[in-house]
Amino acid sequence: MGKTIRIGLLGFGTVGSGVARVLRENAHEIEKKVGAPVEIKSVLVRDTKKKRQYMEGLHATDSIDEIINDKEIDIVVELMGGMSPAHDYMICALKAGKHVVTANKDVLAESARDIFDTAKEHHVEFMFEASVGGGIPIITPLKECLTANRISEVVGIVNGTTNYMLTKMTECGASYDAVLKEAQEKGYAEANPSADVEGLDAARKAAILASLAFNTRVSLENVAVEGITHITPEDIDYATQLGYVIKLLAIARDTPENGVDVRVHPAFLPKEHPLASVNGVYNAIYVKGNAIGEAMFYGQGAGSLPTASAVIADIVSVSRDIERGIFRGIGCTCFETKKFCPVAKTESDYYIRLLVADEPGVLGKIATTFGDQGVSLKSVIQTRVVDDNAEIVVITHHVKHERIDKAERALTDLPVVTKISNVIRVERTVV
Repeated sequence: MGKTIRIGLLGFGTVGSGVARVLRENAHEIEKKVGAPVEIKSVLVRDTKKKRQYMEGLHATDSIDEIINDKEIDIVVELMGGMSPAHDYMICALKAGKHVVTANKDVLAESARDIFDTAKEHHVEFMFEASVGGGIPIITPLKECLTANRISEVVGIVNGTTNYMLTKMTECGASYDAVLKEAQEKGYAEANPSADVEGLDAARKAAILASLAFNTRVSLENVAVEGITHITPEDIDYATQLGYVIKLLAIARDTPENGVDVRVHPAFLPKEHPLASVNGVYNAIYVKGNAIGEAMFYGQGAGSLPTASAVIADIVSVSRDIERGIFRGIGCTCFETKKFCPVAKTESDYYIRLLVADEPGVLGKIATTFGDQGVSLKSVIQTRVVDDNAEIVVITHHVKHERIDKAERALTDLPVVTKISNVIRVERTVV
């Protein structure tokens, strides 16, 4: 066996404690797989005196310099999250010649280029499998296993909080507020859930996946984002009647005509779609390539041990290289500069729910208004009356988003339209 490979761990929260636990419980197997012992030497925490489970026998420090300047530490594992000070700590570690493993989606989505450049300059590895999908292996497949492919599409359910909420709304008919409260009580949602329910968490992950899939740098600012706060039990009920489920999707497509299209939003998903049966806190990511065809990666997208599994996979990979004295240096694979598709040019089918005057001739006026804006209707249903207004649901044929915008404005100006209750994209069945 080779020399012990030592880790400096930044942060000891849910994931950090999971990493310590798994490294300890599976130490024998990991040592055999690496060819050398792997152990945590120091842990950066705010309060060094606080008692923490799985911290027994580990050295706690509140000084980042102690870890950066420790020549015995080979790998720095950053699990603090957020941009600052995590970004700067990782840069310092790379400059000190230490390999870095992280689960930090914020840094990857917002400031990855200088991280990759610094790692390359100092001939060290930068690994981030745990940044998307928790325990689901997806980063390595995109960076290595699927490199023979020209990937055209990545669609995923990548936020467990919103998937749990939408699942409960579908199963129980509960309101958004009720399921949010339940998710918070179960620990699936934060006290401030905005990053999840407004789609920002999924958007960061979409940026990372699109960057890897399409070999071009995609930042958070390039992702169109819409959350689930406007989804109601009525929308869930109509989706069920029409043969769909509603999911918050991260969608990335490389389109020859309009460029890279990356967005996060709720969507009606046909029940036969591979992602439609992904429920609760589970995540799944669907990938389409010209060689592999279709592949889907499914599993627990968050949590202490699933995420620790992905972190330790990176630790083992780096440790093997250290043990063998090699440097693979795959680094950044964003070697192309592609244009981005404006939201107005994106295309989809649409579900639109309206309250209109309950009188003869209304459907004709609405259909004419849609037609005037170049929107073709696939189906129109009316099932109930709400406050003396008829509730109408239309499903459109495939159309550019800019035409839907124009149709919304025209409908708002139509005297017989009381309210446009919701507009939700409809995804097609995978072909």
